[in-house]
Amino acid sequence: MPRKQTIVMNATRTALKSGDDVEPEVRIRRLHRRDLNRTWEFLKQVFREVNRTTVEYQRPRSKKRFLEVYEEKGIEQLLFVVSGSGKEQIVGYAECALAILGTDNWMNERYFRMRDMRPLFVEELAVHPDFQGRGLGSFVLDQLEHLARLRGCTHLVLEVAENNNHALKFYRTRSFYKLDAAVFLAKKVVNDAELLPPRPLSKRGATAVVEPVAPVVLPTDDPQAATQTTSKARPSTKAPRPKRTSAAGTRKAKTDTKP
Repeated sequence: MPRKQTIVMNATRTALKSGDDVEPEVRIRRLHRRDLNRTWEFLKQVFREVNRTTVEYQRPRSKKRFLEVYEEKGIEQLLFVVSGSGKEQIVGYAECALAILGTDNWMNERYFRMRDMRPLFVEELAVHPDFQGRGLGSFVLDQLEHLARLRGCTHLVLEVAENNNHALKFYRTRSFYKLDAAVFLAKKVVNDAELLPPRPLSKRGATAVVEPVAPVVLPTDDPQAATQTTSKARPSTKAPRPKRTSAAGTRKAKTDTKP
C-alpha cells in the first residue's frame, strides 16, 4: 500500500561534459509571473507517471492551487533552465519554505520544535525526465541546501511516496533519512453482485419444467369479504341441525292420522 514518507537531510555546476560533447549549462533563476503557465505544464509532464500509481498527488493538486502558491509570501520558487537556439527550456523546479504553509498541510510543527530542528521545507522538487541521471537533481539539492544554510536552517525536510523507489534511492544516497510515514490502510469489502450469474436455456422443443407455485392469498380491506373467503376456504364440520316445527302443526299431523 503506497504511503508517503517524510525524509530529511542535514544542511551542513557548472557545464557537464560527456566525452568531447559539451552538455548544456544549467542556470538558476526565480519564478516570474510570465513563467506560471509553462511551469505548470512542466510539472504535469514530470509527475504524470508517478501520479498514476500513488495515493496522494506528488505536485499541486490543481493549477488554481499552483497559482495561489505564487501569491503567498514566504515561499521560494526556483527554476533551473537551459538555453539553446535562442530559446529557454525549463529542466528543473524547486519550491521551499521556512514554515509549514497551506490549509491542506498535515505536518506537525511541534514535532520539529521539540527536537530542536529548524527545517527548510521542500514542497516540490522536479527534474525533467530527459535530464534525470545527469547530475541535475544533485544540483537542485545543492541549491536548496545552500539556501538552508543561509537562512539558519538545520535540516531539509521533504515528502516522497513510499512506492516511488527511484526517488527514494536518489534521496537516501544523499544522506536523507526517514522521519515518519503516513500509512494509508484499506480493507476489501465483499459484496454480492447486483446481477445474477449466467443461466443456460433449455433446448428447442424441450418441455419446460414448471415448478409448482404456492397459492397466494391477497389481503383485503373488506372484513365481510375476508370472512366469506375464509368460510369458503374452510368447510364446516358441524352436523346439520333438525328442522323445527310448531306445536300446532304437530297436533294437526296427529289428527290427520286417525281412522
